[in-house]
Amino acid sequence: MKRIGLCISMIVCLSLAFSGWAQAVDKAVLDKWVDEFQPSSISKQDQIKELEWFAKAAEPYKGKSIKSVAEGIKTHRYESEVLAKAFFEITGIKVSHDIIGEGELVDRIQRQIQTKRKLYDIYVNDGDLIGTHVRMDSALNLTEYMKGEGKAVTNPYLDLDDFLNLEFGQDFDGNQLQLPDQQFANLYWFRHDWFSREDLKKEFKAKYGYELGVPLNWEAYENIAEFFTGREIDGKKVYGHMDYGKRSPSLGWRFTDAWLSIAGVGDVGLPNGLPVDEWGIRVENRIPVGASVERGGAVNSPAAVYALTKYVEWMKKYAPPYAASMEWADAGPVPSRGVIAQRIFQYITWLSDDEFTLPTSSVTDENGKPLWRVAPTPHGKYWDEGMKVGYQDAGSWTIPQHSVTGEDRAMAWLWAQFCVSKTADLKRFMVGKTPIRISTINSDYLTSREGDFGGLITFYRSKARVLWTDSGLNVPHYPLLAEQWWKNIAPAVTGDVTPQEAMDNIANAMDDLMGKMKLPKYSPVLNEKKSKEYWLSQPGSPKPERPDGKPQTMTYEELIKRWK
Repeated sequence: MKRIGLCISMIVCLSLAFSGWAQAVDKAVLDKWVDEFQPSSISKQDQIKELEWFAKAAEPYKGKSIKSVAEGIKTHRYESEVLAKAFFEITGIKVSHDIIGEGELVDRIQRQIQTKRKLYDIYVNDGDLIGTHVRMDSALNLTEYMKGEGKAVTNPYLDLDDFLNLEFGQDFDGNQLQLPDQQFANLYWFRHDWFSREDLKKEFKAKYGYELGVPLNWEAYENIAEFFTGREIDGKKVYGHMDYGKRSPSLGWRFTDAWLSIAGVGDVGLPNGLPVDEWGIRVENRIPVGASVERGGAVNSPAAVYALTKYVEWMKKYAPPYAASMEWADAGPVPSRGVIAQRIFQYITWLSDDEFTLPTSSVTDENGKPLWRVAPTPHGKYWDEGMKVGYQDAGSWTIPQHSVTGEDRAMAWLWAQFCVSKTADLKRFMVGKTPIRISTINSDYLTSREGDFGGLITFYRSKARVLWTDSGLNVPHYPLLAEQWWKNIAPAVTGDVTPQEAMDNIANAMDDLMGKMKLPKYSPVLNEKKSKEYWLSQPGSPKPERPDGKPQTMTYEELIKRWK
């Protein structure tokens, strides 16, 4: 009996020792990852609290696994290579976070929605598909899930009010269907050092009669493009514009992301114009009713033709000769070579690349400080006060509701919240430069380093940021309609069709597709055709011809004052 009692005592002691050891390991794991997630917008103590919550909430799912997928940008690679490992060590849930091309990602989520067969538990799917998800009833209603079934796995520190643009993932009634995971705007990019040179400023003023500065409209942008193109600076031939024109899906993004809004095609209204949005689609009572001018849309309106005309003209006149044969991925880094004076349309995600930031770059000084700056996108002559100015990409966590249920749904939601947590978000921003949280943008850490980002932090702290939005609820089926753009823009780039013919072809194709759609909610019902003259005489979009405006510029320093 004594021997048995001794054995029991030893077992109890070993059990207690093991329990204490396990707790020590847990603390060591948390401390390790808190150190990794520096800098942070919250204290280390608050980081520990948040990570402890994840560990506890995930206890029922330890040893299980899920699959997620995202496109190939630095933010998502960090999630795949670092955050997935952290999530596993803290929660015991294994995540395979695949990185694939954006086009393939859209194909896969579309296939999962249509077949209701699970390929992934959760997607980082563009907020551009919000109109599709609403009409196909395809995305889990996160607002309802957080209150009901998912309450136990909803992070009490999530703080939805801290997100920059929750509206990008909301339905008509404000329900959250998609949660932003990363954002990046299309902003104007320019060589501040060149624009500040007294000799160039004097020459520009003599030629054009106004000051060289940040262009506020297309008329000024075009003059600046002409001024710099063919000039030699720092021993290199430079160009006043950069773009891309290769026949590929990314050529479509060039327009849907959202070139027509910059030109001023749509109506006043945020985040997207109503009743006509920046795609030129008219929506009445949540129902898409047409894309062509004859049905009240604006895809082939004078403003849209103007947008395409300038796109083709500027690329031929002011961009490097290789631009027309490039895709989005090829063209993005080109300004870092030191041969581009300005770019009207630069995705800021490229600014996280070493070519834009290292001291060895052609566009930084010897300390790695940017010689470039970002500023608001200049707008075209059809733009009116109160319209969106440009585009903002919003890759957003999306759970297909009909094929992902139960424990898989809970684990997917935990994983999404982990990636966007305050604990990790500032560090994630430093890697990918794709901000989603106000606390990150307003952090003391970024305040002390504002000059490292060429105006990016200043932009996101300003009220102007609300004028950059993604594709909205007017677009009833993003994958089908987006495909029509690049196929029809490409012949205009090569000169096989005129800009008017290209836009007519897109408008007719979109009307044809929308007319055949039978979607579960708010399915398109096309307007009867009326004359172009009828619609162009109505208030708002589609808009009749307008004359060119007067070129306007502003010094960067004055612009910064307005932002602040």
